[in-house]
Amino acid sequence: MSFMSAREAADKWGISQRRVAVLCSEKRINEATMVGNMWIIPTTAEKPIDARSTRYNKTEEKTAKPFLKWAGGKGQLLKEIERYYPFDSGKITKYAEPFVGGGAVLFDILSRYDLEQIYISDINPELINTYRIIRDDIDALIEMLYGMKNEFISLDIDARKDYYMRKRERFNDLKVNGNENINIEKAALMIFLNKTCFNGLFRVNKKGLFNVPMGSYKNPMICDEANLRAVSEKLQNVTIVCGDYRKSANFIDENTFVYFDPPYRPITDTASFTAYTENSFNDDEQIELARFVDEMHRKGAKVVISNSDPKNSNAEDDFFDNIYSAHNIKRVEATRMINCNSEARGKIKELLISNFL
Repeated sequence: MSFMSAREAADKWGISQRRVAVLCSEKRINEATMVGNMWIIPTTAEKPIDARSTRYNKTEEKTAKPFLKWAGGKGQLLKEIERYYPFDSGKITKYAEPFVGGGAVLFDILSRYDLEQIYISDINPELINTYRIIRDDIDALIEMLYGMKNEFISLDIDARKDYYMRKRERFNDLKVNGNENINIEKAALMIFLNKTCFNGLFRVNKKGLFNVPMGSYKNPMICDEANLRAVSEKLQNVTIVCGDYRKSANFIDENTFVYFDPPYRPITDTASFTAYTENSFNDDEQIELARFVDEMHRKGAKVVISNSDPKNSNAEDDFFDNIYSAHNIKRVEATRMINCNSEARGKIKELLISNFL
């Protein structure tokens, strides 16, 4: 009988090596044997059926959608943004999204097109860690999320608040003091907090600590297994980078469609909710981004940028008209979705800037 290692089994079955080891220890792989400190598995062994996967019909094609609610998410602007998709010609075979955030545009493109290469990045390390864990260790993540869900849902309101605060403190402790061995827990906590916090808001203070209180949800969707697995499948061949947009320069070429969705410039002095990381993105940064866009334009890439329209509050404010004067600027209607004051939510104009339409 011939054998393979846990790593080889993981590659063969499309799961993580850690998950293979768990299945071996649970005696769910016939004739798997521990030799020294490693598992060996018969090459004829079949991947065990994951009991958790029976909670949804795997024969149905699942469309991946954003797994987090994210301030500035582009779900409501997709109809406008998709008008810029340049893939039908066959020349554009790559996609880059250097401010990926919640990934509404990313998942729309992944669900509609089969591209050769895709690159995403963000400066938020917790967010990027979560993308990576969903791609690389989905079984362990789902297992941990179900544990949190079962613990949380069974509690009364006061006990839920205490549980939430303990998880928030744990998340902040791992953010500041954590190491790479606890990345799965960090990702599970990121999703748990996003699904149970007030208004699905990710916000940090100047020290980089997540500080949003618990929301009032009766039965929050803490573990959307079907979507998480669909997302994991779509991310398998995606390059995921933690860092700012400049790191995408080597990836972008004349065959690339690039969508930049930076932190929006505040349209009023009191609207500066941009604290998704402890790093600011001020006017100087907006100008630097515009210069980078010009560089990518000279490479031949097709580029779209979104941002707020300062003319919502000051008709004389030509900031973006000036820094993107060489490109096309379109003003589109959007709805401000996240604001602590419900009366402040409503229709506003946003900008879609492109170098080709």
